[in-house]
Amino acid sequence: MSDPIVNSQWLSAHLDEVVVLDASYVLMADPETTRSDFLAEHIPGARLFEIDKVSDPDAELPHMLPSETHFSAAMAELGIDGSRPVVVYDRSANHFSAPRVWFTLKLFGVPECYVLNGGLSAWKAMGAAVESGESAAAPDSTGARRWTLDRSRVVSGAQMSDYVSAGSETIIDARAKNRFVGEAPEPRPGLISGHMPGSVCVPFAGLTDAEGNFISPELLRERFAALDLANPIVSCGSGVTACVLALGLERIGVKARLYDGSWSEWGQGKLGSIVTAD
Repeated sequence: MSDPIVNSQWLSAHLDEVVVLDASYVLMADPETTRSDFLAEHIPGARLFEIDKVSDPDAELPHMLPSETHFSAAMAELGIDGSRPVVVYDRSANHFSAPRVWFTLKLFGVPECYVLNGGLSAWKAMGAAVESGESAAAPDSTGARRWTLDRSRVVSGAQMSDYVSAGSETIIDARAKNRFVGEAPEPRPGLISGHMPGSVCVPFAGLTDAEGNFISPELLRERFAALDLANPIVSCGSGVTACVLALGLERIGVKARLYDGSWSEWGQGKLGSIVTAD
């Protein structure tokens, strides 16, 4: 399949053939609530993917991409060896965190990975069953295998500083407009409000419709029509919702790069200037 999104009907018909990951995430980070929600109900056979756990433990910034060794160990624990497709979902109303896990898996070379359109809400609205307690799925397993990070699609803070100074790249910010223009404070303490010079705002929440489904490829093309999409960079608050934009762009045949540090890094004011109004 070329579309990185699948619907609940497809998942129901192929549930025994795929690995399902619950990638729900709560801001600010609350692993106890995330695990409690998972234990209360999840798609049958789903395994919990904890974003903060499968990240770089030594990074000063939140949930940065893990090392290849760390990622490989996490995949072995989840029973992912590349032999079966992976479907990721979350329980938000706007695909808040599942695309981050989808993008992470794609960066490390997991061959078939998809996001469930509408997440857990769409699954339940279809009348499909859920289960509670720990995952009943057994790991696949062939044991650990090596996964390699595609570093060409990850932008560092130093690279971003150069790009912004040169004004050479399309930079798309997924945060809400009021945060982008500096009218609303950042949720993380110590960060300046505003945006990177030359960046444009495409709020991630606008890529989900009123029913909680991802908007169509036709609407996505309209949403991004004014931008040069030759090799765009997506950014947000901490590298999570930027991946919603990356997913939308992938649906229309565009591969985005991720500024993983996002505003958690740039908003410290150490890498370059900050615009506080359009």
